[in-house]
Amino acid sequence: MPLTPTATCELLARLGHTPRRALGQNFLIDGNIVRKSLELAAIAPGDTVVEVGPGLGTLTEALLEAGAEVWAVERDAKLFAHLRDTLGQTHRQRLQLMEGDAVEHPLAGLPADQAARGFKIVANLPYAISTPWIDAVLTGPLPARMVLMLQREAAQRYVASPGGKDFGAISIFVQSAYASAPSHRVSASCFHPRPEVESKLLHLVRREVPFVFSPEVKTLIRACFQQRRKQIAALLRRRLPDGGAAWLELLRQAGWDSAVRPEQIGPALWQSLRI
Repeated sequence: MPLTPTATCELLARLGHTPRRALGQNFLIDGNIVRKSLELAAIAPGDTVVEVGPGLGTLTEALLEAGAEVWAVERDAKLFAHLRDTLGQTHRQRLQLMEGDAVEHPLAGLPADQAARGFKIVANLPYAISTPWIDAVLTGPLPARMVLMLQREAAQRYVASPGGKDFGAISIFVQSAYASAPSHRVSASCFHPRPEVESKLLHLVRREVPFVFSPEVKTLIRACFQQRRKQIAALLRRRLPDGGAAWLELLRQAGWDSAVRPEQIGPALWQSLRI
């Protein structure tokens, strides 16, 4: 079970640790949210699960008690040492801890051959790294599903529809590989210290045939969205040898003309873009 606010403060005091806002250290103190995370991820004994930013180990312990093998990456040296000396000792066979940056190690050191056999991600993500981290995850191998605690604005960007202000390059990359299931609003009172932003528990399920963009195409799409209000023909003219003529023809066949803006084009059409 998660620590109460009082117990969380007492443990942090014993560790001599002050939560660091720069690392997004807001510790979960609501057991219902922990249970909801495991339920959405359909955690079963024998599952391989990647966790990012385990912190004090609340979610980690619940995953281990459910029978999962957990690969976790923690950047904070003091919290890493605490996890190593507690859960690392009691669950030595099923907990693999890594001290490091989650953007550099998005799968917490999970070996590629084991990842290929199937895994899930369940994480209370540090909000500052959520987009670069999920972008790194989308290079593959892809987890079967992800249950992510996110800042509400980030969750909205990942599942936004074309035409809206929240729709962008990351929306295209996420939605090309994953379908979103209903999300779950999470009150700020579920954390200590209480964050100043609203949170959501986002549930993503890998598509039957997920699409992964090449690095070159991702760079081009990001560049287009940096000038999202410009017409797509003008944006491609300077970036592709043929000015994007072949792709613009595909857009025309889909009912769009060359004056369409990047934010209006859905993921399926972006998937047909070639360099």
